[in-house]
Amino acid sequence: MTVWDRPEPPSRPAPVPLDRERIVAAALALADEGGLEAVSLRKVAARLDAGPMRLYGYISTKEELFDLMVDEVHGELLPDGPPAGGWREVLRERAHRLRQAARRHEWLADLLGGRPTLGPNALAATEAMLAALDGLADLDTVRRAVETVNAYVIGAIRIEIAHLRAERATGLSERDWQLANGAYVTRMLATGRYPALARAVHDGTEVGAEESFATGLEWVLDAVAAKLGPPPA
Repeated sequence: MTVWDRPEPPSRPAPVPLDRERIVAAALALADEGGLEAVSLRKVAARLDAGPMRLYGYISTKEELFDLMVDEVHGELLPDGPPAGGWREVLRERAHRLRQAARRHEWLADLLGGRPTLGPNALAATEAMLAALDGLADLDTVRRAVETVNAYVIGAIRIEIAHLRAERATGLSERDWQLANGAYVTRMLATGRYPALARAVHDGTEVGAEESFATGLEWVLDAVAAKLGPPPA
């Protein structure tokens, strides 16, 4: 039985009111402040000024708590209304919403890419993507299309968040890190053993994370479009 199937205990006002919504909100606050390592049922209980054993009436394991946290964030990804455009707009909007959610909740990057999240918000988000592609190709092609977009988006997000964490850990911005390692890279490229890399370093154009993400996403959507049938007349 999943955590969503299992009913909550009857509400009790004392010593403090408790429900899954309050528990998840406290866990989100802890994770936003200190990452997933800052989240435990004991710490969440302390945040709520409740006894740890009370939480077990609502959540059995920390993994269930993580599932609830991820689904809560998926609620931020749901569109505000009916889709305003075609399938590209639907998938593009979700991708950018997920990236922004991961920047607000960096711990989310650690939980993306595992087993599918089965909460109602995550299911609704997946439904919206599949529905946007419905009828454009056979079902297996539609599923592969969604999986391909998700793989790019999750990978790009995890890389971006890893860079942000590295900046904080070292105290060096991306530019500072490049300057600190510039002399070594220059010596290595001067050996002539890495001509393609040398051209990329010397002649390539640096872009920010947002532009890089958006460009890569459009390339992936272009590839998906090539696999889909023509739009209905």
